[in-house]
Amino acid sequence: MSKFVDRWEKTDSPSIGTKVRESVRPPGALKPRLDAAIRSIQLQTQKLEIANQRFQERDRMMFSKVVDAYSKHDIDHAKIYANELAEIRKMSKMLMQAKMALEQIVMRLNTVTELGDIVVTLAPAMGVIRSVRTGIASLLPEAERELGDISTTLSSILVDAGQGAGLSLNFDSANEDAMKILDEAATVAEQKVKEKFPELPAGVATGEKTGF
Repeated sequence: MSKFVDRWEKTDSPSIGTKVRESVRPPGALKPRLDAAIRSIQLQTQKLEIANQRFQERDRMMFSKVVDAYSKHDIDHAKIYANELAEIRKMSKMLMQAKMALEQIVMRLNTVTELGDIVVTLAPAMGVIRSVRTGIASLLPEAERELGDISTTLSSILVDAGQGAGLSLNFDSANEDAMKILDEAATVAEQKVKEKFPELPAGVATGEKTGF
């Protein structure tokens, strides 16, 4: 038990050999490193929320243009604005999904209390972060880089935890768990898009002329 506590919370004075190893692998006990990773993920969720607020503001402006063009019977411009609006909502949905997926990861990591839990929890968490990172790469390059750093940190923790607990990874199970988290986030994001954004006037999205 004392060995586990040392591994989880304490950091001994490093020897020369340890310093060499730590030049490749981040130093420190697992819990402080995991806590730091959680804080980094939480920071990314805040950035995603701020970015999404900007997209929601753009949505309101573009929706106003759609309605204005439609009210003037200018269906051609209404359809152009509607297409731009659809792209904005697509990106907003992507950011919502990414944010909620990361929030799920934070919730799971906050429940970790022992080495075995780390292995079981971190593997799917890393899959989710990789997917989120790929999805937002073109929208938020800075966040993409920072998520890459987080992924590297979690990978290091996962390796150390696996060695400390004598456990091997079940990649099939980890990938399945990651997909479940992403699917749940996508479902909720879809619902939030419907709740947050008003529907387009009938006929604009489909290109059908209604009464003109």
